[in-house]
Amino acid sequence: MKRGRKPTIDAAGITRAAIAVADAEGLAAVSMARVAQEMGNATMALYRHVKSKDELLALMWDSAMEEPPPLPDGDWRDKLGFWAKAVLAAIRRRPWFLQIPISGPPAGPKNLAWLDSALTALENVPLEPGEKIGVVMGLSTFVQGEARLIGTLAQGFEADPGRFNHQYGQRLREIVDPGAMPALAEIIEAGVFDLDDVVRAEDLGADFDFGLHLFLEGVAAHIKGRS
Repeated sequence: MKRGRKPTIDAAGITRAAIAVADAEGLAAVSMARVAQEMGNATMALYRHVKSKDELLALMWDSAMEEPPPLPDGDWRDKLGFWAKAVLAAIRRRPWFLQIPISGPPAGPKNLAWLDSALTALENVPLEPGEKIGVVMGLSTFVQGEARLIGTLAQGFEADPGRFNHQYGQRLREIVDPGAMPALAEIIEAGVFDLDDVVRAEDLGADFDFGLHLFLEGVAAHIKGRS
């Protein structure tokens, strides 16, 4: 009886296998050897298609984002707001995405599709091409920063829930000197941090929406000034 041939491998298949490892075990588990094991192939066979782990991470960075959803009807605010929330949702499905080091601007097909989608939201807005890129990159930075913050807080809460309840406000009152930090002391005394759960999902979502609102308001003011 003849032994069956190993399935043909290519860069796309290697990337899918690496993503499966990251989804199950985290990005730290991804190595050429671990991906080869996942695929049932020899490690050296992968190097014929993907030259290094850095190249593999770049392929994963692009493929992890999936395809952008169609933009809704509405004005540029509605479309950019939808786009921002879609990016956040895509990242939160694969939080390891933010752990991949970025060595250059987006060049893969998925990331370029997301960039095109955001620029499409601005296609009828009276801004110069460079300004449109600036708006999209600024919004992307905001979304990724919020996603990183949300993920980090969630991990911290899981490790030590006691640090995220109403006692946090009490500790701040003990630490913050109103004479040295009057603005922060005023916020603390207003009870902003006196919550039973500082990282409630609805609060984090509201914080994201407020930050997004402020960003879009700033873009709107810039557009008004330009016109």
